[in-house]
Amino acid sequence: MSAPATSTKVAAEGGTVSPRPAKPAWIRVRAPGSAAHAETARIVRQHGLHTVCEEAGCPNIGECWAKRHATFMIMGDTCTRACAFCNVRTGMPRPLDPGEPARVAQAAKELGLTHIVVTSVDRDDLADGGSAHFARVIDALRASSPSTTVEVLTPDFLRKAGALETVLAARPDVFNHNLETVPRLYLSIRPGARYFHSLRLLQRAKEIDGRLFTKSGIMVGLGEAREEVMQVMDDMRSAGVDFLTIGQYLQPSPRHAAVQRFVPPAEFEALRQIAVAKGFALVAASPLTRSSYHAGDDFAKLQAARSATQA
Repeated sequence: MSAPATSTKVAAEGGTVSPRPAKPAWIRVRAPGSAAHAETARIVRQHGLHTVCEEAGCPNIGECWAKRHATFMIMGDTCTRACAFCNVRTGMPRPLDPGEPARVAQAAKELGLTHIVVTSVDRDDLADGGSAHFARVIDALRASSPSTTVEVLTPDFLRKAGALETVLAARPDVFNHNLETVPRLYLSIRPGARYFHSLRLLQRAKEIDGRLFTKSGIMVGLGEAREEVMQVMDDMRSAGVDFLTIGQYLQPSPRHAAVQRFVPPAEFEALRQIAVAKGFALVAASPLTRSSYHAGDDFAKLQAARSATQA
């Protein structure tokens, strides 16, 4: 799984331009165009909301929006970090919108979501990292759609004391924070983050609320070695992570980190089997796997796995 190193700095850091390679057949997806997709887009626009589906250029948007599934990205469309893999814009964000939690809740209700994923940009400019805003969104969802289960995909809340506790006090059903890549690549791929801080965040979430499902994901194709991926799996299991996602990194633009390798589907299946053997309750691994892809179905599988273990 390893590959020769390539200079892959983002433009904001003065990096080089890396032309995007042609995608193999197993990566290509059909363009969106269904009536349900258009209706999902209309609801998102009507309520003035952002989705990670659009901002991050997710390849699964056509499939998910056709099923009226959208992953809301709260706290604006501008991130305070400049990760080399991410397509979300970087800069100084606007102040938080106090009306956003209610609009997210109303949009989720109109879409008929039974399971919702809420993520955000990094907000290092806020004293609490935006954790109280996360909690307000969860509260609004609970009030508007009591039967809807809530999954949060949060930033790392680096140097934001008490932020994790604030989010968990609102009692989400799934707490997700992605490690994204192997420790060796953090400096070039995720320079504003710290691997062991992110790992500890996941561990603390489980310590604070044992009934909570915890989830994390990584990308492959960035130059990582197979042994490094397996070590990340072990680290996650030591932190009590229940659900692991593994997907192919896709380069958003020539100014983002270059794809070092397209990993074939058979290797994803091999990684999935290894992860299952290591004790994860659930593993999703495929070229198009993303954190919120099939999240509702996967939540049901997690519940079934826990029930079977308890029985």
